[in-house]
Amino acid sequence: QVQLVESGGGLVQPGGSLRLSCAASGRTFSSYVMGWFRQAPGKEREFVASINWSGGNTLYTDSVKGRFTISRDNAKNTVYLQMNSLKPEDAAVYYCAGDRRWPLSIVTIVTYWGQGTQVTVSS
Repeated sequence: QVQLVESGGGLVQPGGSLRLSCAASGRTFSSYVMGWFRQAPGKEREFVASINWSGGNTLYTDSVKGRFTISRDNAKNTVYLQMNSLKPEDAAVYYCAGDRRWPLSIVTIVTYWGQGTQVTVSS
């Protein structure tokens, strides 16, 4: 069993930056592929980014490429999402996700979810 706890959400102006963190419980963090998904009001949950077990491979949805960076620190059992040049359309609840399979880009295959953290992009 893996528990995921996100932090770092908040209100930011367009063009601003935020860094989300997701702390995982357990001693097997490095055996999990980790990812970030988001869900805006009235929309389905969608893939944002994922990172493989070692951190050597990453995957992004097209709309965030060049602006968001996913990373992980296996010693700290933590995965990060650095979000730069934020746009109003990035506003959503961001969920941390974990699974043993790569790539992790489909909602229905995710085994573990965090509780979500709100990101609001507004002036």
